[in-house]
Amino acid sequence: MKTLRLAAAFAVMVGLTAPQASLAQQTQGPMLPAIQGTLLSVSAEGKVEGRPDMATINLGVQTEGQTAQAALQANSQRMTALIAALRRSGIAERDIQTSNVSVNPQQQYRENLPPITTGYQANNTVTAKIRNIDNTGRVIDATVSAGGNTVNGVYFSYQNPDAQMDIARRNAITEARRRAEIYASALNMHVARVVAVQEGGGYSPPFPMPMARMAAQADAAPPPPVEPGQIETTANVSVTFELR
Repeated sequence: MKTLRLAAAFAVMVGLTAPQASLAQQTQGPMLPAIQGTLLSVSAEGKVEGRPDMATINLGVQTEGQTAQAALQANSQRMTALIAALRRSGIAERDIQTSNVSVNPQQQYRENLPPITTGYQANNTVTAKIRNIDNTGRVIDATVSAGGNTVNGVYFSYQNPDAQMDIARRNAITEARRRAEIYASALNMHVARVVAVQEGGGYSPPFPMPMARMAAQADAAPPPPVEPGQIETTANVSVTFELR
């Protein structure tokens, strides 16, 4: 009689645990192939250099006046002429953006006395994208001839940076595979498969070319030479291989 009761209790316990085991099987995702060899993780960098195809310039007008209104009025007239020169040079409206407008008092400091205001200075700068990079020097020259007297810098970049980044990514994977083959050969093994890939941060910086502030010249002068050089784009990956 005791034996029958123990058997019945065991049967109930089996019945309660069976659905839980079945539920656990249902919630598990697809099983990845088991690792049969040795795992090797490699971090690699891919690089590519290319000639930029776009220049971004920051330029504008600085004027002075006895009053803030006078300084700003003179500035507005010359800035209107500068923007018109950009448009005549082929720069689209969407590629011209105001980056700074300011009017500041010019003060003279005296020992043991409060400063006195001697006048006002107005500044207005725009950022313009030059999509025909070979025209960069001529665009700068045209804006200076129109009354611009500040050029704060030239930055070179790509209109489509993803194209260069994709090449760098491929080069990074190729480099990771090359290193894996070296390790496998040294271990008298071979690369069986890729287990995981993780991408790191890529970098394709704009290439700056600083330019000092220049004053507008009355005499005609040749456009300033502007050389875009090369931009290096890099991509980083971490790849885990299985060696056998």
